[in-house]
Parts: sequence; structure tokens; C-alpha cells
Amino acid sequence: MDNANSTEEPTSSRKPLIGLTGRRKQAVHVDGFPDNLDKQDVDLYLADYARSVLAAGGLPMHLPMDADPIEYLDHIDGVLLTGGADIDPSSYGQVPDGNGHYEADRDALELPLIGASVERGVPLLGICRGLQAINIHAGGTLNQDVHGHATYHVGPHTRVHDITFDPRTRLGLLYDGLRGAQGESHMVNSLHHQTVDRLGHGLKVSARSNDGVVEGLEMPGHDLLGVQWHPEMTLEPEPVFDWLISRATSHMARTGATNNTARTGATNNTARRGATDDTARRS
Repeated sequence: MDNANSTEEPTSSRKPLIGLTGRRKQAVHVDGFPDNLDKQDVDLYLADYARSVLAAGGLPMHLPMDADPIEYLDHIDGVLLTGGADIDPSSYGQVPDGNGHYEADRDALELPLIGASVERGVPLLGICRGLQAINIHAGGTLNQDVHGHATYHVGPHTRVHDITFDPRTRLGLLYDGLRGAQGESHMVNSLHHQTVDRLGHGLKVSARSNDGVVEGLEMPGHDLLGVQWHPEMTLEPEPVFDWLISRATSHMARTGATNNTARTGATNNTARRGATDDTARRS
């Protein structure tokens, strides 16, 4: 079995294809569209996500909300759940507190996509909202509005507070080389106003901020990580993207071998049927 903590990519002839989720807005909310397109839907995400996937060696692909999310997994090698607006509190048994902006259509794409990715062994990285979606899918809950973590008064790349990793976790191992003299701590940016409350089933906390907020999650035994900060926006590369591409490359190699075996079996079956037919005709 290959090492799930590894960021060393197996040899492959193509780049792994990483599916990126995103937001949907009407064109009236996006500058540059003519007025007669105001009510048309626009799918978007911040380009930093795609650039980070590209820089780590992957090939990003947007996943529109209109398709069956399960079908995507027949074609992609990894999943990146990007940040965005809040998840509908009804998904975790609460009523809205009046401070959120919700993306129900996006919930309908991402929550099933998480479960199917885990079931099929497709590597998945969740960022900000993505971490929260992972927790909700696993039966956890959120604090709907927490003050002090959404630092919109500084540039999004600005590192504003420390987090501490559990060194025994996958995330802790990935960031071990970046800590240096800081011990187990790491400075991160922060753009969220919601936090994990009750932890979902099967998840392990791998990082926390100084005030106890969950900043990293993982699911032991599965290629799944979630981070509450925004590593795609920091000025220095962060290892979660290398991890995603490495694990996606391994998944691509495994599924490619399985598909090749299936194709070989189908070819052999066809050849045997052809030989049987020839024998029958000669007799």
C-alpha cells in the first residue's frame, strides 16, 4: 500500500485532473456583463485555487452544480472544495441565526460529493467552507457566527494568528518542515466567521488556533483533509496542494491499472467468444 502521507508523486504520463467546486451568482453581481444578461447565472471561484493546483502539478477543472456529483468521480482524480458562503444550517439540524448567506444548490453538490469521494477513495481537500462541509457530512455541527476570525481589514494573504498542529496527524507531518524554530505552530490567514462546534463521526482534529477553534481536520484511513484557513492565498506555497496532487496521482495510477485489467478481460472474453464461434462454424 502506498504512503498516504507522501507528497512524492508516482511517475505518470499525464497530470491528475482535480475537480474544483465554486459559487453561482447572477451576472448583475459581476462587473463587466451587459445589462440584458443581469439574470443569467455565472459560475465562478477565485483563481488562486486553480493556480495552486497547477503549481503543484495538477490540472484544475470546474465542477458545475448542474450534473450528478457522483458522475464527476468517474472522470476526475481528486477534489478541491473551495471557500464560499455558508452552508444551510438545516443540514446540521439548526435554524439560521440571521448572520449567514447560504448556497443551498452548492450544498446539494458538495455534501454527496464528499461521501462518494470517501467511498471510492478519491482524494479530497476542503478549504474554509470545505472543511465545514466535511464536518457537516460526517454528522457534525457549526457555530454559526464567531467574531474575530474574519479579518477583512487586511490583505487576504496576511498571516494573522497562530495555529498548533497535532504532530501525530497527517496534517502535522505535512507541515513539520515549515515550522522550524516555531515548534508545532504555524501562522495562517483567516477569512471565516463560522467554526466547527460538534466534531463529525470518524474525523480527527489535526490543528487548532490559540482560542481552541478547529483549524484542521482529517479522516484517518482515508485521503481526506480539511483546513480552515486559505493556503491558496498565502504568498508562500503550502504543502496541502502537493499532498492533494500526490494522492490524486496515486489514485489515478490505481484506477488506471484497474481499468486496464477490466479492458484486458473484456478483450480476452471477446477473443474467446470469437474462437468459439469459429470452432462452431468449422464443425
